[in-house]
Amino acid sequence: MNQTIANQTVADGVAMYVSGSFETAAEIFTSLSDTGDAEAMMWLGSCYANGEGKPVSPAKAFECFERSAKAGFAQAMTNVGAMLATGQGCAQDVEAGLKWLEMASELNDVGAQFNLATILSSGKDVEPDMDRAAHWYKRAAEQGHYPSQARLGYCYQHGSGVPKSRVNAYVWYALAAQHGVGTALSSLERILQDMSAEEKREGAALIHSWRRKTSSISSQAIIDPTLQ
Repeated sequence: MNQTIANQTVADGVAMYVSGSFETAAEIFTSLSDTGDAEAMMWLGSCYANGEGKPVSPAKAFECFERSAKAGFAQAMTNVGAMLATGQGCAQDVEAGLKWLEMASELNDVGAQFNLATILSSGKDVEPDMDRAAHWYKRAAEQGHYPSQARLGYCYQHGSGVPKSRVNAYVWYALAAQHGVGTALSSLERILQDMSAEEKREGAALIHSWRRKTSSISSQAIIDPTLQ
């Protein structure tokens, strides 16, 4: 390893990765991984997973993600959980995958929260648990994760894991729809037809409140469905 590579930071590697200099990025991540840097291990796993700077190898990607996860890096925990749940790069172990996803979810990783909720709500390979699924959709939705907002809207519309609430369904569908989530927009249109003027006012106030709380994400909205 040359001295230039050895003196680089994870940020330097990420900059190289983003610019498309994948081989240099992979060298930097490899060097830092050898020193025990958990974030670099996660990025090196991404190189193997995507075949960028390294040959495609789900098994090596999983190995890197697992090392990073065991060192406490939340995003790597999410990747390990998802790979275990699907058997990608490793033997499938759904229960172990759920444990990793739950650990990452507790660390507020929205990807983990969404994946965990999706597995729990689907009932595939596990007993469905809509109470827990709705809990994690809500945690992710409250951070501005709009796929989770759409799913949470569905939960409130049908009373699945949460009390049935037309107002709350309207709120979360609207927050998702502003980012162009088509299913949320069509569901929102149907709900609006049955809502009273008072319900719409209550929902609009909640929407604006949540937009302020997640302003960095809400500022990227492409439409305002509440203007209908």
